[in-house]
Amino acid sequence: MSEHVDVLIVGAGLSGIGAAHHLQAEFPDRTYAILEARDAIGGTWDLFRYPGVRSDSDMHTLGYRFRPWTQAKAIADGPAILQYVRDTAADAGIDRFIRFGHRVIAASWSTAESRWTVQAEHHGTTSTLTCNFLLVCSGYYRYDEGYTPEFTGVGDFRGQLVHPQHWPADLDYAGKRVVVIGSGATAVTLVPAMAEQAAHVTMLQRSPTYIMPVPSEDTLANRLRGLLGPRRSYTIVRWKNVLLNTLIYEFSRRRPRQMRKFIRSLTVKQLPDGYDVDAHFRPTYQPWDQRLCLVPDGDLFRAIRDARASVVTDRIDRFTETGLRLESGRELQADVVVTATGLQLLALGGIRFTVDGQEVALPNTMAYKGMMLSGVPNFAFTVGYTNASWTLKADLVSEFVCRILRHMDTGGYHQTTPWPDPTVSSAPLLDFQAGYVLRAIDGFPKAGSRAPWRLGMSYGHDVITLRYGRIDDGTIRFTRRSERPHDAESTEVSGPGRGSDQITA
Repeated sequence: MSEHVDVLIVGAGLSGIGAAHHLQAEFPDRTYAILEARDAIGGTWDLFRYPGVRSDSDMHTLGYRFRPWTQAKAIADGPAILQYVRDTAADAGIDRFIRFGHRVIAASWSTAESRWTVQAEHHGTTSTLTCNFLLVCSGYYRYDEGYTPEFTGVGDFRGQLVHPQHWPADLDYAGKRVVVIGSGATAVTLVPAMAEQAAHVTMLQRSPTYIMPVPSEDTLANRLRGLLGPRRSYTIVRWKNVLLNTLIYEFSRRRPRQMRKFIRSLTVKQLPDGYDVDAHFRPTYQPWDQRLCLVPDGDLFRAIRDARASVVTDRIDRFTETGLRLESGRELQADVVVTATGLQLLALGGIRFTVDGQEVALPNTMAYKGMMLSGVPNFAFTVGYTNASWTLKADLVSEFVCRILRHMDTGGYHQTTPWPDPTVSSAPLLDFQAGYVLRAIDGFPKAGSRAPWRLGMSYGHDVITLRYGRIDDGTIRFTRRSERPHDAESTEVSGPGRGSDQITA
């Protein structure tokens, strides 16, 4: 017989541990379990082990709402963030409810029983659990494989080729020539970190990225902590940073020319006199079409000033035995090449979903409030902000799920289902122009043209709607076991791609 829990959480990373904390604080008598595919807590922050790995968000917003960040550095490194997540789990006893090495492969909903049957691979066998509510906190990218383009001549290269997602623990790059391919957050982190030991590090980019220097410490946060204590100061600084980040984002979208000018002026101050700023640090796209890259204390620029690192803007023709030949004809010599070329997205952990025996085709569903799926009962997932810290949204998703469960308890309901509106047109779930998003977004659920089917990117707005807004809003249906969600309305609901064997929006 399979084991049953009230709530099943998939993923023991930043989102999953936070969700468990919210759940057991709100419902101490409710049973739950966390299924984690890997063998450790931490998700992203346990997986990535490359030199200098860090957050590109401040810890007063990346940290949990319920657990103040008390260290001096606001831009924290990976090990510090990992310890923060693990301490959160241990202090609340959440680690006792984690099943490691359980990769969820399928989830099947039964309306008659009002429960999910979840299958997970574990050491070559399949285990089964059932639950009343399923919450997927697996992030949105593949943990087992990063993205590497097909490069001509890779087999000719006699040096070492490394992807940051699979960093060898024994990689020795001291005194060696390193080329880092890429210009995103991973690349701008790796370059200054590796430059401390390497003979020289070259960041090879096809096109520039917006890069801004920020202080690694928040002076106000450190002062207020001593005056007001950790909890009150944390709340103040958290909202200060939310408002500041929102201001920067809105200014970037409404006044892109002025924002470009501002970022360029900061960059010019960071680089040596006469440096060709426009060749290497002037993107062709507008600010926040892609995520801004933050460099704590300008460490990337400092490595360039000290001649320990350099930037080359060009395209790769092919690998050679000793490095890379570029389309311009230039040769880059390298002992180590790091392909910081991006992530592979994976919708909802690659789980196969069925509802009453019908397959759920994710691209044909629509995301309700960016966290539940049309036509899929008792289910939620976590996708964070692309323009702010992931945890800001993760906390709100967990709070909203707890509100949903409380509403079901109060009304004696067994099922809750967002029901699709045929008058709402679809749009990509993530309205973001990064390459890793564009490569895979067609495999994700859709967003809608209006609320509540849009994935909001405003924390302030989401606080109002998710923390305090009406639960029973006429879109999400609450039913008892004897009822089906569509019983409340006789109109036939259909959507793009609807077939006899698929649940669609």
